[in-house]
Formats: sequence, C-alpha cells, structure tokens
Amino acid sequence: MAAADEIAVTDAQAAAFREDGAVCLRGLFPEWVETLRRGIERNIEAPSADVRLYTGERGGRFFGDYCNWGRIPEYREFIFKSPAAAVAGRLMGSRSVRLFHEHVLVKEPNADVPTPWHHDQPYYNVDGAQTCSLWIPLDQVPRDTVPEFVAGSHRWGKFFRPEKFNRTALNQDDGLEPVPDIDGNRSDYRILGWAMEPGDAVAFSYLTLHGAPANLQAANRRRAFSLRVVGDDVRWAVRKGATSPPFRGVTLAHGALLEAPEFPLLWRA
Repeated sequence: MAAADEIAVTDAQAAAFREDGAVCLRGLFPEWVETLRRGIERNIEAPSADVRLYTGERGGRFFGDYCNWGRIPEYREFIFKSPAAAVAGRLMGSRSVRLFHEHVLVKEPNADVPTPWHHDQPYYNVDGAQTCSLWIPLDQVPRDTVPEFVAGSHRWGKFFRPEKFNRTALNQDDGLEPVPDIDGNRSDYRILGWAMEPGDAVAFSYLTLHGAPANLQAANRRRAFSLRVVGDDVRWAVRKGATSPPFRGVTLAHGALLEAPEFPLLWRA
C-alpha cells in the first residue's frame, strides 16, 4: 500500500475532483501500461460470461468486460501494487479504499458505437458519496474520442434511469427520470474532456454524468482500464431489478459496509 506522501495528487486536483466530479491526472501510470495491455489481451482471448460485444455499421467492435481481477494476474498486480487506490483515497478524502470492481473497454478502429450519456451509481449496488473511477487509457486518445463529463452533475442530487446501449431501460418501470439530452443542449452544460496519453487517468465520481464518442479512427484502438473503488461512507445497496455488475454471490444486507471477499481493502491512510 502506497503512503499518502508518495501520491502525486495536488490540493487543486483534489478540489477539482470534488467540485467538478471529474479531473484529469497526467502521467500517473506510464509504468503500468504494458502490464494492463497484456491483461486486456488475456481478457479478450478468454472473456467472462458477462462480456458485452457491440458492432456498429462500420464493423468495428466495442468490447467490454468486468470483474475479472480474480483470474487475470495483470489486473491483480495493478490493483494491489500500483498507487491507484491511494490516489483515489486522496481525491475522495477517505481514510480507506476498497475495490468495487474493474472494467475494461476496448473500442477497436471503426467502432462506431458511442457510449450514451449516463452516470454509474444507478447501475450499482452501492450508496454513498466517496466513490471514484480511474479511467486509464492504454492508447493515445484524441480529444474527439475521449469520454466527456458534465461538470458538477454529481452534485445535482439526481438518480437517472440506467439504460442499455440500445437505449432501453435496464429495469422497466423503475420510476427514475431519463438522462437529459446533453448532446442536443451542449451549450447549457460545462462539458469536460481531455486528449490523453497512455498512463494518464481521469478520476470521476460514480454520480458524474459522462459519455464517449465512437472510435472513428481507421487504424487506432482505444483500450482503457477503469478501476472502480469506494471510500469510508459507501454502503451496500440492495436494488430492485437488475444491476451491472450483477454481483450474484454477494449476500450483504442493505446498508452494510462492503466487508466481503469481493471487495478487498486496498489502502488505509
């Protein structure tokens, strides 16, 4: 576990994370890029039963998979040995950090499947404010291909309807309101996005609205590893209907701390 004084996160970056719900962190993980690339190739060769594959009109594939850290050694090495958890703890202002899950997203060249605007927490079995995703690109990502974030949307007090990529509800009649039309009203929002290099990271809250364009590059992949962690105030939430990830074997009670083998402690201040 990395010590707090070894973590290159500034006060300004921590303040931006809490105010805007997303912040770009340059050059944090360059030495881990090849490790994570190897892990993703292993994952693509042997996906889990929960893998998601999407192919658009141009024929490029969008691969997504999660919760594979128990069987892919490269993921475990990064999760348990890199400073990622300590970085997240500093940003969240939390005294401890637990793993929630990892998620890999690979948009192959000509994968003309955008990631719709959404925020993650309505999909998840957790409640709480101290949440952090670290989205780490493993390829150079130009500005027109990166995820975008609606600044401050994590503080709206909203819980928007989770949807599948075909824009149908994850759970019908869930009583939640739809995500607003961000693309049709972009001037109404402060939208954040950054061109990124391998080993950079974007940290964002589970409640921050975000989406990503298609990868219309003819030759370049867009591989990304996303680490999802939680802090001190997060509790297990039993939701009605489906969740993503499903966490089928977890038997925690609603409101319980995430003290279970699926959610190991990664860092403590």
